[in-house]
Amino acid sequence: MNQQYPSVLLEKAVGEFAKLPGIGRKTAMRLVLHLLRQDPASVEAFGNAIMTLKREVKYCKICHNISDTDTCQICANPQRDASTICVVENIRDVMAVESTQQFKGLYHVLGGIISPMDGIGPGDLQIDSLVKRVEEGDIKEIILALSSTMEGDTTNFYIFRKLAKTSVKLSVIARGISIGDELEYTDEVTLGRSIANRTLFTGTV
Repeated sequence: MNQQYPSVLLEKAVGEFAKLPGIGRKTAMRLVLHLLRQDPASVEAFGNAIMTLKREVKYCKICHNISDTDTCQICANPQRDASTICVVENIRDVMAVESTQQFKGLYHVLGGIISPMDGIGPGDLQIDSLVKRVEEGDIKEIILALSSTMEGDTTNFYIFRKLAKTSVKLSVIARGISIGDELEYTDEVTLGRSIANRTLFTGTV
């Protein structure tokens, strides 16, 4: 046991919390001590919520968004514009775009972006399923709403090439979002305007 910890159990708990992204050991210690101060029922409810999430959460068979059912609420909503698909990197980006209330179409969650430095290639992403949706469905427009980074632009271009032989219109969100910005950290007004003022994607930045 590390001598700075009075308990092996405390040290293990802090170690597990510290594995979370953006959580250092000091923050992990605060979180663990906070849980220790709570009544057993509250801590049990916290633990059960995490375990239930891991066991029962599903991914939409259409767009790959997190869902409680095989088809997410957005894809199942007949009021959404099924002819327009907004392509995003992850689930957080779906939430960011939805918060703008500017987009009424459907989504496609890639599960990341192409990043050779991180060992992520096209085959690791949900790109083939996007191409299949375009080929099999009545899709008129694909909005590429990926981060304004080199990796995001690389992914945009790859998708552009994969869909080059289709008649679908490809557009990219307006560059009101600064180069290098992540979608989930962009304010709602800026992101909303970027979607509303999207431009045709021609394979160049």
